[in-house]
Amino acid sequence: MKRRSQTQAQTPKEVNKKPKEKTGALTLDQLSSDVIWQLASQYWSPESKSEHLPYNADIIERIYADEMTSGKASARRINMLEFSQYLEQYLWPNYRREKATHAHVMSIVIMANEKFRERVEVWNVFQQLPDQYPAFFRHVLESCLPAQGTNENKSTLRERTALLMFLNHCFNSMEIELCREQAKRLVSLSMWHCLQPRRREQELRDVPEWRKYWKRLQKKEKDSPKPDVMWERHFMQNLIIDFLRIVERIPAEGELNSNVVHYCERFLEFIIDLEALLPTRRFFNTVLDDCHLIVRALMSPLVQREEGKLFGQHSYE
Repeated sequence: MKRRSQTQAQTPKEVNKKPKEKTGALTLDQLSSDVIWQLASQYWSPESKSEHLPYNADIIERIYADEMTSGKASARRINMLEFSQYLEQYLWPNYRREKATHAHVMSIVIMANEKFRERVEVWNVFQQLPDQYPAFFRHVLESCLPAQGTNENKSTLRERTALLMFLNHCFNSMEIELCREQAKRLVSLSMWHCLQPRRREQELRDVPEWRKYWKRLQKKEKDSPKPDVMWERHFMQNLIIDFLRIVERIPAEGELNSNVVHYCERFLEFIIDLEALLPTRRFFNTVLDDCHLIVRALMSPLVQREEGKLFGQHSYE
């Protein structure tokens, strides 16, 4: 047994121990000299409202390119933009579908996702201009898919991941009328227009009540449905097809972009959440099965790769 004196000698002394200084904390002087804070003061900060410059769309383009998509530091810059009330004071009040650029819609999506991350109320911002929301939601949907007739998408995979996250938030907020009115059209019975006639007939035969609704739907549409309506009805199927095109092109070996993996993981999380909600699962489940999504995801090379562990776990859920 050690003597008391030896034990005491081995005890580290804590006298004169200085507390660790916090690193990375911004001072008031640093904030006031920051470009974001300067732009906020000039264009959208409530504290300087009487001195604001006229709305300038180029400011949104500049902030998106230099601050929101500039690399690893962008997360901190997005947080600062959220603190400055960028979404509610500048982005959303000035959104108009006919004039809004890709950077504008993506900025709104990213700032909304940041509010969800911080568990801050989001939908009250959009409810300030509810008439603009349907056009914005359609703008988001169009940004998720390649242009018609091509496989090229103007959104990068990183942007499409952000778009998926926003859509997931919408579907998980069906209690909000603003969200419900837009989201339910994508997963209602009318989405069965994208099924093969034989498969659709089989499903309607199994549930006679749905056949009644289907006949009512057909009576309402004596003429051919508008192209915009048909595009919405095929949206979920086309989103799945586009995902399968991405995941099945991943090589079994070699370099793999982390943005591809992240997108695939987020996509499956989106599908899992849709399947977990009764209002979205009822008709979507049939379309999901018709596309053989789970089987094809499990057969993809990503499941066998080290980077695809989380993707593989999601595929089995």
